[in-house]
Amino acid sequence: MNDTLDVLIVGGGPVGACLAGLLLSGAGGPALRVAVLEPERPRAPEPGSPFDLRVSAFSRASEHLLAACGAWARIPRERLSPFERMRVWHASAAPHGPDVLVFDAAHAGEPNLGHIIENRQVQAALLDAFEEAGGRIIPARLRDLEIGEDRVTVTTTEGTLAARLLVGADGARSAVREAIGLTADVLEYGQSAIVAMVTTERPHERTAWQRFLRNGTLAFLPLADGTSSIVWSIDTARAAALCEASPEEFAAELERDADGALGRIRLVSERAAFPLRRLAAHRYVVHRCALVGDAAHVVHPLAGQGVNLGLLDAATLAELILDARSEREDPGALRVLRRYERWRKSENQLMGSMIHAFNRFLAHGSGPLSRLAQRGLGWVNRSEELKRFFIGRALGLSGELPRICTAKAGIEAGAP
Repeated sequence: MNDTLDVLIVGGGPVGACLAGLLLSGAGGPALRVAVLEPERPRAPEPGSPFDLRVSAFSRASEHLLAACGAWARIPRERLSPFERMRVWHASAAPHGPDVLVFDAAHAGEPNLGHIIENRQVQAALLDAFEEAGGRIIPARLRDLEIGEDRVTVTTTEGTLAARLLVGADGARSAVREAIGLTADVLEYGQSAIVAMVTTERPHERTAWQRFLRNGTLAFLPLADGTSSIVWSIDTARAAALCEASPEEFAAELERDADGALGRIRLVSERAAFPLRRLAAHRYVVHRCALVGDAAHVVHPLAGQGVNLGLLDAATLAELILDARSEREDPGALRVLRRYERWRKSENQLMGSMIHAFNRFLAHGSGPLSRLAQRGLGWVNRSEELKRFFIGRALGLSGELPRICTAKAGIEAGAP
């Protein structure tokens, strides 16, 4: 085939769209030929419309990446919800007592700790920026693929494509991962995460509130319109019952699990529940194919790190592809892709293990290790060194980072 793409990305969610945008924005020289296979391209939310149920906390590193792709400036300021503090406590402690772990952006010399943004808003901004930069978005689904020596041939619902490198950014049930024969460890938590929008008697104070419940986790994420997005991770049976309960019954249970931290609560949206699992692919790459984001790893949402880990995958792979191109290496060659796998797999395993431990010993459990972990929240709160470590992780500015994540150029001055 004479029209072989340099990179074909299957999945145009935030991670796949970010990878596509980074490849074009950092190409230099002759333009890379990059396409995204995305059958359900979203439209950005209408101005003034209520916030979507599905939101994510985007770290400072992720902000840098969205800016580099030209997407950050496309997100309306009124749909950006910066948060300046985090308050984390266990059910054994009072919500305003001395054993609450408090992270404050001021302690890190930062204007905020990140932004809560609708997933659909970010995805639409990334895809629009990618298309404007000359990228191609193909509204089709993957049917089959065949890996050859010098290209991957992909059969879609709209025809056949060929690419020197195929990237699976198609989520936890990745068709690409299955097609190329990569396996993964999967742990079903037996929990579901309920998401909804609520108003609270007390203002959220641009603070993310999180309580470990002994049998789950409850988080309130502050939104710019004064409401909060909740992520309530609890046993699947209880989650199903709460989704069927009346709004008043739901709010009463929510107030109880929040221990009155934000006063009276009122449900102001629909409710949705999603099963929770942990996934870790044994390998991220084969010759001419790589996995990024949820296709390679899925973590519990209690730390809000899922999308941020995926965006770091995208930045790392983009950096190595562009470096290989400048050195006249084949970006689809296994030796190049293994650099990406070694780099990101170790980082993802570390974060995944930390989050799994938090879920096991703080959100659940009652043995000696759990009691030690519960007391540990207070210990961390009294240690400036430990707090700086966790703030650095939350900002996405610690660990082995791609170059672009630490470059602040391109972020619009005066952003909230």
